[in-house]
Amino acid sequence: MNAGLLNLLRRLVEKGKLTVVFSSGEKVVLGDGTGKPAAIRFADAGAEKAVLHDPGLKFGEMYMDGRVLVEEGDIFDVLAIVKSNDLDKAATFTNSIVALGHIFRQQMKSRLPVNRNRYNVAHHYDLDGKLFNLFLDEDWQYSCAYFHPPGISLDEAQRAKKRHIAAKLLLEPGQKVLEVGSGWGGMAMYLAESSGVEVTGITLSEEQLKVSRERAARRGLSDRGVRFELQDYRTMQGRQFDRIVSVGMFEHVGIGNYGNFFRKMKELLNPDGVMLLHSIGQIYKPWATNPWIEKYIFPGGYIPALSEVLPRVESNRLLVKDIEILPLHYAWTLRAWRERFLAQREEAVRLYDERFFRMWEFYLAASETAFLYDKHFVFQLQLSPSLATVPVSRDYIAIKERELLEFEKTRERLELVAV
Repeated sequence: MNAGLLNLLRRLVEKGKLTVVFSSGEKVVLGDGTGKPAAIRFADAGAEKAVLHDPGLKFGEMYMDGRVLVEEGDIFDVLAIVKSNDLDKAATFTNSIVALGHIFRQQMKSRLPVNRNRYNVAHHYDLDGKLFNLFLDEDWQYSCAYFHPPGISLDEAQRAKKRHIAAKLLLEPGQKVLEVGSGWGGMAMYLAESSGVEVTGITLSEEQLKVSRERAARRGLSDRGVRFELQDYRTMQGRQFDRIVSVGMFEHVGIGNYGNFFRKMKELLNPDGVMLLHSIGQIYKPWATNPWIEKYIFPGGYIPALSEVLPRVESNRLLVKDIEILPLHYAWTLRAWRERFLAQREEAVRLYDERFFRMWEFYLAASETAFLYDKHFVFQLQLSPSLATVPVSRDYIAIKERELLEFEKTRERLELVAV
């Protein structure tokens, strides 16, 4: 038995019930016995040493490689037990040094002038479209849904998200809208069809660009002011828009680039324009992304605290007109994605392999627990250079949402291109 790892796990798991079987065959039950139990087994001594040295990175890797096996419950149950405890109390001197190394490397990378945005985007978003079709809603909205009212389906919640954002944009027919990070085109098409605006969606994913253009063409929107471009926002010149929307893209900007991001947004926004920024946030400065997530899922990603974002907004003389915090909506979204993905295990393995399946299962489970136990949230910032553009009361949001809901009842059903 690895005595060092046992000592670490004992300090870590004070609440819950986690059974650990070491490669030697010895079994230990950790925690106070409360809650849903789970059990894991280490397949070899090397996996135990790796997790002891760098748990933030190596536990996920060992699970991917089949060297940490879940024998009761699933990986979500294991991570939920761990996250429900005080992780800071379990840190050893060696673990802390390793974690500081991860922080230093990520902070340095976020400030390097080398443009790796297209590589980082392709790493995740240029995967086979059939993968995303396994678990996303009918419109392939790959960001936090809005479960209002509570208990609605994933498809309904994603429509509610688009409706909520459109209402905050205060759209008028004929306005020019820029979507920064346009995904597979669903938001742009919704804004154009519901409000009569012209939308330019920009992305760094060639696969998303292809799908977006095909979808717009099939809906007859290509000739009605909806266009998609393979474009980095940083190099856009000589253009201004009445509205800017960005959903689930800011997490990829990097902390070292926030000032430049908001400077460019102000440059691209008309003086009386409105911007809506939708992003994941944290309650404290994280300094770095979880190293496993950074390596395997979102290279270059960073989830900020609002205290890291708002100073850059203010320094660029953008007015914060509205802030809304959505605390658990992403946990519910991720739960729906994870359940759908697990139900399609056979197809996911066929598309890639068992290791890839375990990697994505771990990603979805770890992300869900982050919103449940690490107090991650989603924030929506409504920004404008103008004091007068946005009404002084929030009543207009609910009024506009009711209008958009009526529009949705008559809207032709969305269709994805064949995948």
